[in-house]
Amino acid sequence: MKKWILLSVILSSFVIPGFSHSEEKEKGREASVTMEEVVITATKTEEKRKDVPNTVIIMNEIDIQESPARSLGELLSNELGIDWRTRGNYGGAREEIQIRGMEANATQVFVNGVNINSPSFGTADVGRIPLNSIERIEVVKGSGSLLYGSGAMAGTVNIITKRPKRDKVSFKANAGYGSEDSYILSAEQGMFVKGDFGYYFTASRLETDGFRDNTDLTRNDISLKLVLDKGKALDISLYGDYIDREYGIPGVKPPEGTQDYFISGKKFYNRNSATLLDRGSNEDGHVVLQIKSRPEDWLSWRLRGDYTNMVNYNYSRYAFNGTGQETWTTNEVLGTEANVDIKPFEGAGLLLGAEYKDYDWENEGINLDATGSQVSGTRAITKAGLHSTGTFAEAKYRPCKFFKALAGIRHEDHSEFGTENLPLYGLIFNPHENTVLKFSHGKHFLAPTPNDLFWPGSGNPNLRPETGWHTDATLEQSLFENKMFITLSYFHWDVDDKIQWAPDATGAWTPQNLDSYKGDGWEIGMKLGPVNNMRFSLDYTYTDAREENQFVTRRASYTPEQQFKGNVVYWTDFGLTGTATVRTMSDRLSYGNNKGLITPLKTLDSYWTTDMKVEQRLFEHWLLSLKGNNLFNKEYDTYVGNFTNRTTRVTTMDGYPGAGRSLLFSITYEY
Repeated sequence: MKKWILLSVILSSFVIPGFSHSEEKEKGREASVTMEEVVITATKTEEKRKDVPNTVIIMNEIDIQESPARSLGELLSNELGIDWRTRGNYGGAREEIQIRGMEANATQVFVNGVNINSPSFGTADVGRIPLNSIERIEVVKGSGSLLYGSGAMAGTVNIITKRPKRDKVSFKANAGYGSEDSYILSAEQGMFVKGDFGYYFTASRLETDGFRDNTDLTRNDISLKLVLDKGKALDISLYGDYIDREYGIPGVKPPEGTQDYFISGKKFYNRNSATLLDRGSNEDGHVVLQIKSRPEDWLSWRLRGDYTNMVNYNYSRYAFNGTGQETWTTNEVLGTEANVDIKPFEGAGLLLGAEYKDYDWENEGINLDATGSQVSGTRAITKAGLHSTGTFAEAKYRPCKFFKALAGIRHEDHSEFGTENLPLYGLIFNPHENTVLKFSHGKHFLAPTPNDLFWPGSGNPNLRPETGWHTDATLEQSLFENKMFITLSYFHWDVDDKIQWAPDATGAWTPQNLDSYKGDGWEIGMKLGPVNNMRFSLDYTYTDAREENQFVTRRASYTPEQQFKGNVVYWTDFGLTGTATVRTMSDRLSYGNNKGLITPLKTLDSYWTTDMKVEQRLFEHWLLSLKGNNLFNKEYDTYVGNFTNRTTRVTTMDGYPGAGRSLLFSITYEY
């Protein structure tokens, strides 16, 4: 019923008169990558790309709309130096991104400045963020712990959602249907209501059956941004969102010949999915209030307060006897930050800031009997809390147009492991207006998660934080009147006291500070256009990542040595746009849980995929689009896991398969 109500609202909106976005889109397409692009995430203040010592990726609303990507994770994976990993690429699978070969918990993801990484896991499930709410994405590679604290070791991703525009009423509604009985409905609307007060609202619903058994997903999301915009004098925004997802958890794909397996008439697995009864759900909500002002040219300040509530539910059944467990994990985070940016004289700047976070964590579990019923008296609840305070200072100085230096330090005080000091240094050389040489060297750290510290029966309160350094050197060059932009980067990072779950002296699985990681690599990227209504990009990344423990030094698990990505966009004067994206991935290794192996237990083969999108504008306000993913139906695995055939008692290591070919047709009305 809810589906038809929302569809009726969308269809009825088609009769609303309006104006075209086509002219605005053409301007967006004509924009080139330049040194003058403004970045906020890198320094928490507005800086031009050429004044930032880190490598930066910027994506705008036009880039997002033209991409054939189905999700934020897939969208980011098409960019230089970013890998996208899921456990099978099904509807409810966690979508995590890795920058420069580091693990997912080394990248911090923000929406309007509030961290959306799960405190329990330390990683961000970027698949939960709907694309229709995003106006701009900024990715800053390299150590970000100076400004963003724990986990910003490989880089930071800041997602800026849409806000109203003055003298303009925005509205868009979309309905789409595709493979695997998938459909999506979305609507958004924004405007300034009166004077300086405005709002922007988005909502969407997605349903899919998935590409194999128990891979279905139902997702509902809603967001609202309220703004009071008085220009430089005062800007206040209040943003809130709510996302609800329910999904199946299929596990690995069993080996060929696996037969259906039943317990008491319930099917537990078949030849497609290792788990047919396991389910999960998420309810995430965020609220963030931001106040900023620039009362003088030499002074600006910003205040932020945020609240996050995340509830994760898991229902698991075990095929060996039919028993199982239900668990609920709740994370509540209260955060506040204040910073001030002072420019005492020409070319100089000083950023001072402080941040406080308070975490409440709760885990509730109850056992299930062989019929799936809750076992009385087995309910257990574990609660814990922690907090952290970070104070930071960053100084920058440009004595002339050819040179800029930056230095800063953060002092982190954590309730569980104590204190950590985190310096950062940066140098920028501008030998030519269109040439930039950048150097960045910073210390980073990752605090243990509440799961690591407090998980019932397994948590380890004596864990130390992961620490290390991230260094990179980058050349950026614009050519041919900004029609071509080239990036060449070398990077090196290391991580000590890597936290890994492993058996302790008694055989119990606990998190421990076991490993060290090191990585070196190169990134080469080229963007060309617009030229004759076309834009091109080619990216190549090489990563040599090694993991070290008390037994061996070996190539890092699941980290590809080579990635190649290519993209082309073509548009016509009569409203037709076509986009094609090719992505290749070299092989990846898995050692299972064995710390002493040099030879991997399984190698995930290299693969490539091709995605396309064709979009046609009709009658100014209408858009028809056809999106195809993995068009050549290439088979590949994303991770591996163990599967035990209960009939034969044989345990094998099998893959989580990626999704095959899919198509989605959609109709959009906008004004």
